[in-house]
Amino acid sequence: MTTQRQLVSDLLRDHGRTYAAEASITLRNKPAPLFQLLTLSMLFAAPINASVATASARELWAAGWRTPQQLRDSTWQQRVDALGRGGYRRYDESTARHLDAAAEHLLDAYAGDLRRLRDSAGGEVDGIREKLREFPRIGPTAADIFCREVQQVWPQVRPFFDKRALTGAEKLGLPADPDQLAALVDADQLAELAAALVRADLA
Repeated sequence: MTTQRQLVSDLLRDHGRTYAAEASITLRNKPAPLFQLLTLSMLFAAPINASVATASARELWAAGWRTPQQLRDSTWQQRVDALGRGGYRRYDESTARHLDAAAEHLLDAYAGDLRRLRDSAGGEVDGIREKLREFPRIGPTAADIFCREVQQVWPQVRPFFDKRALTGAEKLGLPADPDQLAALVDADQLAELAAALVRADLA
């Protein structure tokens, strides 16, 4: 009989790649990669395939826009073109505007550093999610995506499993309780487990 720990081990082996990693983000507790994760979360906000969102993110990085200031120095048309190369169509023009507005807000409100947002929320998940929603195109789902991934480098957020991850857990016969799920892996595997559960739900 397969134990829950064995099931989770198999799940991590087969699907345990974070979406940040898929989008070529080397996630660290530094301003640039945290901005990149915010950008990726915004791209996921549209009703679009996950592979398109990650491919489009990689096009933004390839264009040299890995920081909010670099993105602000680009033109709207350049951003539209980059998103188009990633397959991010139908939403490319509006998203190009939202990306610029988000970079501007990050620079103005937090000097380009999302760690300041975290600290201003006292490290509390609900406060972080609320402040994230002040960015364009970041609603509850996108804020959850950010928190789900950022727990890799922000221990204050752990354990974080959004509704989609918990649905995936239920489908696999795993606990639908964040603390019980967290007990099945090491702390540094929580983001990978959350991503794997999401992939299981989508599958």
